[in-house]
Amino acid sequence: MKQARLHTRREFIKKGLWILAAGYTAPSFLTRTVWALNAPSAEKGVQTLPGVPEDRILVVVQLSGGNDGLNTVIPFRMDEYYQNRSQLAIPQKSILRLNDEIGFHPALAKLKSLYDKGYVGVIQGVGYPNPNRSHFRSMEIWHTANPETGKVEKYGWIGRYFDSSCPSCSKPTIGVNIGISPPLALRSQKGLGISLNSPETFQWLPPYDAPSVNEVEFFYALNTPVRGEEGPLDFLRHTAMNAILSSQDVRDAVSRYTSSIEYPNTEFAGKMKLIAQMIGGKLGTRVYYLSIGGFDTHANQKGVHESLLTQVSEGIDAFFQDLEAQGNANRVLLMTFSEFGRRLSENASGGTDHGTAAPMFIIGKAISPGIYGNHPSLSPDALDPIGDMQHQIDFRSVYATILKKWLGADSEKILGSTFSLLPFLL
Repeated sequence: MKQARLHTRREFIKKGLWILAAGYTAPSFLTRTVWALNAPSAEKGVQTLPGVPEDRILVVVQLSGGNDGLNTVIPFRMDEYYQNRSQLAIPQKSILRLNDEIGFHPALAKLKSLYDKGYVGVIQGVGYPNPNRSHFRSMEIWHTANPETGKVEKYGWIGRYFDSSCPSCSKPTIGVNIGISPPLALRSQKGLGISLNSPETFQWLPPYDAPSVNEVEFFYALNTPVRGEEGPLDFLRHTAMNAILSSQDVRDAVSRYTSSIEYPNTEFAGKMKLIAQMIGGKLGTRVYYLSIGGFDTHANQKGVHESLLTQVSEGIDAFFQDLEAQGNANRVLLMTFSEFGRRLSENASGGTDHGTAAPMFIIGKAISPGIYGNHPSLSPDALDPIGDMQHQIDFRSVYATILKKWLGADSEKILGSTFSLLPFLL
């Protein structure tokens, strides 16, 4: 079976302009795509504030389910930690100490090595006012950077970055999610960003009985709307065309770089390796996004959590080894987050229930490493009425710092307000 595909961006521009010149009433998604790709600015990168390099990359790692922050960055000097966790508390002798008060879970040995090299910033007690303990709602809050009750935000904080800081950008691969479904965080008004599991499967294939015609004309024929049709369906067509245009770019980038680093044999490490390949192959993406699930540890947490932290730690370590070998370590900033932490007290099933504040990691060669903020107090009078920790740092301060100092964007415009910046980026 012959496989039809678009060979180059230039080919699509040429053929797309031919369709328009021939007098067809083209759907608006096609005209937008053709004229944007034909514009002189189409190949330029994201526009940034003066003094900020345009080749910087952000990698966002989502720890889905609510990571137990207390067993990730452990306050081993706080007696309440051991008093409330007779089964789950990590013995002091096993903790990888960062200072005289806190340390990493022993499963984070590779992350500790990165910390010792000056690659890691630990941001303690991150959360937001009036925390929500629903997975769906709290993740929505983190993805949109909007905890306001009753307000529905259609676009994600990264998507709004694409919309506001990239007015002439038309490249679909400006944002890449490794996974099946695009996260809300990447959703933008312009429909930028793509999702893929593997470069090999990320392509448009016509039906097996499709006529042997030019693929642009065939796609156009299948997707010509009725007269006057606009709105969501038009947006979906535009998104589909973006995917077609970007699939070959992705495969070309991956084929241009072969890693010499040995990655762990885990799904998470495989995702990190794919991102490293795209960076090494000069795809031109500004934001990569991936997630690892399983952190909703209501029962039998000990072994599960240890395994998850090991996967995250080893995958990130291999990733930065790869970036060093490429010479790209200075260009990449990695951020981890989870929708909430876990309850101070363990439950009767050997697990923990939904909590509030938790740590975030900022990782990169170009950061100012160290520990930011104080660990939330575990004393009974410092907990909220439900018995959870009070957050110390608003997560939007982390976003604002990354947007302004790393990506060179207008954080106030994107986040809708001003938030204090943290000093993990100089």
